[in-house]
Amino acid sequence: MLLPASFLFVFGKNQPERHEDVVEHFKYGSIGAEERAGVPYEIWRVLPALFPEHLPQRSGKGYEKFGLLFEAPDKIRPIGSSYRQRQVALVGLNCAVCHTGVLRDAPGAPRRIVLGMPAHQFDLQSYEEFFFACARDPRFTGDYILSGIRSANPKFSWFDALLYRWFVIPRTRSGILEQSRNFAWFEGRPRQGPGRVDTFNPYKVMFGFDMTGDHTIGTADLPSLWNQRVREGLWLHWDGNNSAVTERNKSAAIGAGASEASLDLESMKRVEDWILDLKPPEFPRDKIDKGRIAAGKKLFDAHCAGCHELGHPLTGQTIEQVQIGTDPERVNSFTRELCEKMNTLGTGRPWKFSHFRKTGGYAAMPLDGIWLRAPYLHNGSVPTLRDLLKPPEERPTVFWRGYDVYDYVNVGFVSDGEQAQREGFRFDTVLKGNRREGHTYGTNLRAGEKDDLIEFLKTL
Repeated sequence: MLLPASFLFVFGKNQPERHEDVVEHFKYGSIGAEERAGVPYEIWRVLPALFPEHLPQRSGKGYEKFGLLFEAPDKIRPIGSSYRQRQVALVGLNCAVCHTGVLRDAPGAPRRIVLGMPAHQFDLQSYEEFFFACARDPRFTGDYILSGIRSANPKFSWFDALLYRWFVIPRTRSGILEQSRNFAWFEGRPRQGPGRVDTFNPYKVMFGFDMTGDHTIGTADLPSLWNQRVREGLWLHWDGNNSAVTERNKSAAIGAGASEASLDLESMKRVEDWILDLKPPEFPRDKIDKGRIAAGKKLFDAHCAGCHELGHPLTGQTIEQVQIGTDPERVNSFTRELCEKMNTLGTGRPWKFSHFRKTGGYAAMPLDGIWLRAPYLHNGSVPTLRDLLKPPEERPTVFWRGYDVYDYVNVGFVSDGEQAQREGFRFDTVLKGNRREGHTYGTNLRAGEKDDLIEFLKTL
């Protein structure tokens, strides 16, 4: 998720935002990602007002249009944004931007922000492309940017104005344009849409791979962060390519913009310790048919537990793609060559990577909080649990994702209808990397049995 780099700022001052409360720290604290992905705060703050035509056509204002979550109307920064004071203050991203979701019980109902939940509403690709479009705009000049900064911050000093006019603004623009060239591989691939990210193709760019002949699509759903303690030793990431939770966390931070040198290990350790035992919220009890739970548990034990319940031999292991039958693009995108490079990260440091491996399939993971991990499958190609229990050819071919109204009956987010289409992203399962095939377990159950199984899955 690289944006303009703070390599522009070589001064010694380096004060990250920290919070005594670990929850606030998770939401707003720095993990060091400003090093390669930092945007000068005063510029970041005013770009939506200066370049509104480059914002997505979604509800909300400013950065809300990307699905970023503001806790209150007077909050200047959204959850998942970090702040670090160098000679110039920088805004970056942290863990919470991809791991904080939102839901509503009905249109017009109050929203509920859930920490640790996949950010199904956040469109990272559009967020990045917004900066690229702004930098390409001929109005991205000292005069125009400074006019916006002075309007938002009347106390902006004459010295800072000089610094911004002659150094910060032009170097920020050139940095963004450089990163836009690095992300030329976006072209020719289906749009990621909200709640999804291509995790490892950016690493190929970072390692200097030639992307002109690489047509793989690594786009996959954002995962949850709950109950990480029980995941230590299980194979992690969608393709099961790493078994160390802390190594996985560091690779995510580097993907967010940190460098090996800038990783804020102390800050990350606080978050890592907190998510070890972070629990998902319970499904509303009044929306569960309790009379079906016992029968659903028996069906779960017979059809699901072997791969998805802790203590079973396949849970946390990788199932070959040819066996599970789901879209192969994500596993194919993580190549042996990239795996070798990943294990060089941290060379000379105590935390040097060593757990990455190349696999041929997808990891079978515990299903804690499964109700808030929709849409389903690694690529998010199935909107609800009820759809997942249908044969692949009966699953929706096209649906809209990113809408935050919840469907408590079918277990997933509302994915069709006028409001979902207006607010959401059109997801087409015919496109490469978006296939809805595979994972046919439970699809042969009778209708009543599926109802029983769904009621039990709500309790996980």
